[in-house]
Amino acid sequence: MKSTSFLKILGLVLASTMILGCIGNNAQTGNEGMGSSSYAQPTTTSSSSESINSSSPTEPAVTNSPKPKANFPGEYSDFGGWKKVRVESSGFFRVEVVNGTYWLVDPEGYLFVSKGVNAINYLGDHSPKLGYSPYYANVLRKYGDVSLWINVTVNRMVEWGFNTVGSWSSPELYEYFPYTVLLDIGAKYGFNWEHGTMPDIFKDDFEEYVRKAVYFNVEPLKDNPMIIGFFTDNELRWGPDWRSGNHLLDDFMKLPPEAPGKRVAVEVLKETFNGSITRVNEELKTSYESFDDLLTYTGDLPSTPLFMEARKEFLRRYAERYFNVTTTAIRKVDQNHLILGVRFAVSPFIRPPEVVFEVAGKYVDVISLNLYNFQVAPKEYLDHIHEITGKPIMITEFSFRAMDSGLPNTVGAGITVQTQKERAEYTKRFIESFMKLPYAVGYHWFKWSDEPKEGRWDGENSNYGLVNIEDEPYEEMVRMFSELNRNIEEIHMKGYEEG
Repeated sequence: MKSTSFLKILGLVLASTMILGCIGNNAQTGNEGMGSSSYAQPTTTSSSSESINSSSPTEPAVTNSPKPKANFPGEYSDFGGWKKVRVESSGFFRVEVVNGTYWLVDPEGYLFVSKGVNAINYLGDHSPKLGYSPYYANVLRKYGDVSLWINVTVNRMVEWGFNTVGSWSSPELYEYFPYTVLLDIGAKYGFNWEHGTMPDIFKDDFEEYVRKAVYFNVEPLKDNPMIIGFFTDNELRWGPDWRSGNHLLDDFMKLPPEAPGKRVAVEVLKETFNGSITRVNEELKTSYESFDDLLTYTGDLPSTPLFMEARKEFLRRYAERYFNVTTTAIRKVDQNHLILGVRFAVSPFIRPPEVVFEVAGKYVDVISLNLYNFQVAPKEYLDHIHEITGKPIMITEFSFRAMDSGLPNTVGAGITVQTQKERAEYTKRFIESFMKLPYAVGYHWFKWSDEPKEGRWDGENSNYGLVNIEDEPYEEMVRMFSELNRNIEEIHMKGYEEG
């Protein structure tokens, strides 16, 4: 490789790393202390419509704004919206209910299903065992220049029927497709994705930290019509899951007495036990004289009815604090874009507590879920989530793996099948079962390229990719997506009753 090409690629890598650092990484942690502030309640962007207006479309509110450079097929708008139906446009993405069915609406007023892929990134996954990213090495070997990879990838995305660039993707793709932004607010304040450690957001500096983080990351994007919306975080641990079996109350009771979160925890116990330290002592087998003394307790908590009630109430307060502060800060600087939630981790064995959904529904525009290990969309569960939140649902991660990829598939979530043919069949069935639901508004596949067989930073070594580690497409998968993605709007409109 010539030195000039190497310097050009190095510059692109450094630039993308800086941009990705601003947007966030689900493994990143940090703790930045700042003051305190408060703002008004967030607004809602949802609206409803009793009839379809396809004969007299409204012109976009923003006529000179940038549009995606991707060349979508003729039946789709400049933003990838469905030209068959047009409603009122706002110049930005929004939510609308049309004849009882939820849709996203693109900036030009066309109904839009977000068909996305996560981690469309030429950097791929770094493998600690190798000391480098094999996918990135193959990209350089195959194309010689990242710009050629961009061109090929854009053409593939369009050919395969996708219209959205998902999280952890190369920023160079943002000018070609609508995209989502992952802010990682909690992650940068102290949430550790790998271990599930939840930060003490009851500290006074949390509000000021969020205000400054949002002003830095959101305010510059507020007028960008290419952005569908913001995720505030990814897979926060709201209760027992694969990372820890603890409830949040149990974790916060182990904090030192001066921690604000510890004081909230003790306050919850005081209210739950009607101010009786005697009853608390009976259940803890302790002899504290007051609830102030209880601040020194760092032991385990029993699973009695009153302590379970206290766990639920503490979680409610934690969720209220988180969603109120984050969404208020976003709405203070940006009233244009959707707030897409926190990408809840959901599987047959992991269900975020219902109380968190109840709180989230008050603040976000879309409930985002990362669903794994389901053969079809769990309709009864999703119906319930929609019922208690009153919001549409987007699946922001899902995937299936196959053994004929040659990858171990021993670390990572998701059902494993034998062949790519089966993998494509499972994927198609899952997407169709979800998009027949009236509140479904999109799905983002995880992910663009396979993980290294030697394992990425957390050991995952799975066949999640639409392309393999050498950037070669899995033909059965992309053929299925090419057909399904172009029919999904009709499937969604018909739903289960007619489907």
